[in-house]
Amino acid sequence: MTLVQMQPRPTRANPVHGTVVEVMDAAGPQVCDDMSVEVALSVMAAARTGRLVVCDQDGQCTGLVTQTELTAVRDNSAYTDSVRLRDVLGDHRSFTSPVTTASEAEHAMRSRRLGILPVVDEQDSALGVLALSR
Repeated sequence: MTLVQMQPRPTRANPVHGTVVEVMDAAGPQVCDDMSVEVALSVMAAARTGRLVVCDQDGQCTGLVTQTELTAVRDNSAYTDSVRLRDVLGDHRSFTSPVTTASEAEHAMRSRRLGILPVVDEQDSALGVLALSR
């Protein structure tokens, strides 16, 4: 796996030693953690994305959810429409700083088996996301 760069960025001689800011994607849609799973899936469909950055009512990033995860929750026999995103965040409560090196972030993502990782600033506001390719 290697870090994926989804948007054009200036090329560097060795981007792996640069910071995550140089290889991160835009954060994309951000939604509140009290949103229902069904509404979140609708937002993803409308935005044509497979993930959402989840924030609390103060706008601080609390995690990330993927379409695959939310579909699995919705298709579970125990699902009700009262399930909120905060209830299903799971392993996506990990974050990285924009000053982390790309190689450090990639190592952390591999060791925690994370395919995607939000990048947050000092106030826990989402700046972007890192994704691993297979």
